[in-house]
Amino acid sequence: MSLQYPIPIIDSIDETKISGSIVFDADLIISLDFLKQYSGNKATFESYRREIERLLQWSTLIIKKSILELSRQDIEDYIKFCLNPPKTWISTIRAARHTKRNGIRIANPKWRPFVATVSKQDFKNGIRPNKNNYQLSQKSIREIFTILSSFYNYLLIDEKVSVNPIALIKQKSKFLQKRQQQSSVMRLTEKQWQYCLQVVREMAIKNPDKHERTLFILSALYLMYLRISELVSNDKWTPMMKHFHRSTDGSWWFKIVGKGNKLREIAVSDDMLLALKRYREYLNLSPLPSPTEKTCLLPKENGKGEMTDTRHIRRIVQECFDKTISKLREENFFSEADAMESATVHWLRHTGISDDINKRGRPIAHVRDDAGHSSSAITDRYNDIELKERYKSAKNKKLNLKEKSVKN
Repeated sequence: MSLQYPIPIIDSIDETKISGSIVFDADLIISLDFLKQYSGNKATFESYRREIERLLQWSTLIIKKSILELSRQDIEDYIKFCLNPPKTWISTIRAARHTKRNGIRIANPKWRPFVATVSKQDFKNGIRPNKNNYQLSQKSIREIFTILSSFYNYLLIDEKVSVNPIALIKQKSKFLQKRQQQSSVMRLTEKQWQYCLQVVREMAIKNPDKHERTLFILSALYLMYLRISELVSNDKWTPMMKHFHRSTDGSWWFKIVGKGNKLREIAVSDDMLLALKRYREYLNLSPLPSPTEKTCLLPKENGKGEMTDTRHIRRIVQECFDKTISKLREENFFSEADAMESATVHWLRHTGISDDINKRGRPIAHVRDDAGHSSSAITDRYNDIELKERYKSAKNKKLNLKEKSVKN
């Protein structure tokens, strides 16, 4: 079958219904069996589905081979394809995978496996995504290697293939750039954060019905390093007030199920406890929750039940950021305002982690466990102190050893 563009072929694990499948049936069944391992985590499942589905479409539509027959060279050709896909495979919008026509659910003709994007700041400046400028990020290339290697290891163990073609690629450096140092962490400066905090407090005073919750959200993202997905309800976990709990020694903790479906306990600071009390007072609740309380952490703004959509939180935080940027410009802090144009919700988590390591001097192991990092190496990326010392020792180096260094 020859198509100008591919269509989505894997929807959810439980109900993937395909009429006139464009892939080998055996390939699809094997792929679904593999993806079932990740059905408990929506974000992970969607990442793995994206990569497996792209491979299925390429192997079927482009080279017309089963994924069980792909060689090392085939995989290299596939990665080259991903780096420069046909324009018919690229979209400039993140379209839904399916739509309805006459009450029947069908593949969305606007959906594509690849999406051209621009930065938030470029979008604000009127620049729109262009298929001609599509570029696969280094992170995305690493994900291709990681996910497909995991997939073929699964097939190897299940004796569906005799070798993992990803493992045979010895020169991954052809596709991946190596860095001695991790790229800088995206976070707010001290001035940006202080102005943001001032803005959200003013918003809460002027419109408490809307923004007392906003103040609590920003407090939790910064002080507890929460990911945005950890604030909303999903199939596996609903954040509740009772998840703030006191241990027998009087210390306070917040229990959450986060990335990788891992349960962790986050140490709750005094300021976070004050933010919780303030938020609960607005909700006409007791200052602190009881172990049996059934109140959800973030109720919907309109309607009943808990918040389930991260997009609403993104809009809330973006409103705070936009007001902060305006305030910075009003007070002539133009460079700070311009730099904040690219800020996202996740920057608040990065900012909280960085401030605790670099300004408050919290032990990296403590920050690691509260942040839910899998290793201290990840947390170390937030440590600016070593970089500053390295620059300081190099700053006054002279070409002529006999010349004296001049200290500023």
